Amino acid sequence: MVATVFCVGVIGMYHSGIGGGGFALIRSPNGTYDFVDFREVAPAAAYEDMFVNDIESSLHGGNSTAVPGELRGLEYLSKTYGRLPWKHLVQPAINVARNGFPVGADLLRYMDYGDTDFLYKDPAWAQDFAPNGTRLGAGDTITRRRYANTLHTIAKKGVAAFYSGNIARSTVTAVQKAGGILSLDDLASYSVKIREPLTITYRGFKLTGCEAPSSGAVTLSALKLIERYGDIGREELLNLSTHRIIEAVKFGYGMRPNLGDPYFLNHTREYQEEMISAKTAAENQAKISDLHTLNSSEYDPKAFQSLDDDGTSHITVADDDGMVISLTTTINNPWGSYIIVPETGIILNNQMNDFSVPGTSNGFGYVPAPANFIRPGKTPLSSMSPIIVDHLSNSSFYFATGSAGGSRIITAVLQILWNVLDRGMNTSAALSTPRFHDQLIPNQTLFEYAYDNSTIEFLAQRGHNVTWVAPGATEAEAVRRLSNGSFEAAADPNLIDGAGFTI
Repeated sequence: MVATVFCVGVIGMYHSGIGGGGFALIRSPNGTYDFVDFREVAPAAAYEDMFVNDIESSLHGGNSTAVPGELRGLEYLSKTYGRLPWKHLVQPAINVARNGFPVGADLLRYMDYGDTDFLYKDPAWAQDFAPNGTRLGAGDTITRRRYANTLHTIAKKGVAAFYSGNIARSTVTAVQKAGGILSLDDLASYSVKIREPLTITYRGFKLTGCEAPSSGAVTLSALKLIERYGDIGREELLNLSTHRIIEAVKFGYGMRPNLGDPYFLNHTREYQEEMISAKTAAENQAKISDLHTLNSSEYDPKAFQSLDDDGTSHITVADDDGMVISLTTTINNPWGSYIIVPETGIILNNQMNDFSVPGTSNGFGYVPAPANFIRPGKTPLSSMSPIIVDHLSNSSFYFATGSAGGSRIITAVLQILWNVLDRGMNTSAALSTPRFHDQLIPNQTLFEYAYDNSTIEFLAQRGHNVTWVAPGATEAEAVRRLSNGSFEAAADPNLIDGAGFTI
């Protein structure tokens, strides 16, 4: 797992790497769980109003960069669960970065993403992406030799080399030159947080997810509501079931704005337990009509903004002993803060954009959520929602999944679980089935092009604001253990550079 994350950070540098952070949900062979939060935190000099009237600086530039946590997270996983020496885990990524790899379709797509002229106009970026003065194209070999040298230092000296010393100084210098507030003390004081998982029962299974600041409670709350429909897996009722699931998702998103970093909020755990309770599921199901949608205020009485984010990588692994890790990591938006550290080749996150900003409404006039306002050392709310499924009967592992894709992660994970646990699909089919997305605000439901027209017509008649979208906004992975003890693994078919393997 750790070696894979390092390699993904080399090849998928546009969405993850050691300049970012994430979450890991771990199932030990004895069936106990850990939730490791190694996501970025706000610098000590950050404050609530820092992006008021300047929201753009939360997206790109020095102020958008939070304190990276990925390396501390990987260090924790290695020391707590690993068997191989640390340098052996880093070496494959060093080799890939130093020797190079071909520019594939996924990388090319993100090199064309938005305003990315900096990839060849900025000398610090051009060193990797336009070494001969012209931006690399499909099939060209890209090398990341500075990054390889950085990883070599980390392999030799350990993670401390990132959080202090020359690498730390160059990181802080790059951020502060770009107008940021990151300090050496911020890096030196970073540590992972071990948080409590959340669990529900669902049709003979135990589902375990991550508490806030992840969105595990949103996914689990929607599933707990869906469980109340005993026929939701029947194919002849697919259209109606899709309507019901969309409605369940809206209620989940309606509760999400009250979530934030539990270290900075009172009663967050109690609120999440209430979200995923059978009582809340019953109350919300009673409001759902099979004939029409509801007014937005009925799902979301406080009219809070649902923030969008994207990027991220997800990896799920399982072994024969029952050890399972479902890990999501990110630098937030593609290319993060648009800052690459000239000396080290590290691409830095723009995770400060995941906080809410007082008085800054979105395009629909919805105010942001105070639970997610900036505080020094605080972790912003995330859509990441890795889930692991065990059999209730004998506590053995059955299925694990997670996804990349920003705010659409929640609905992607939910639908994959529905496909496997209710519709009886295998892992590959569950990930290949077209998906919808509805996050309550804005008032629209997105459907991938492959959705059946009869389903879309049925939903439009019930008031869903249908919008067609191309597939590929989410990139999920999953592993399932079959009754004979063998494994079944798959990656989202939209992810050209992704795959599922069993060994």
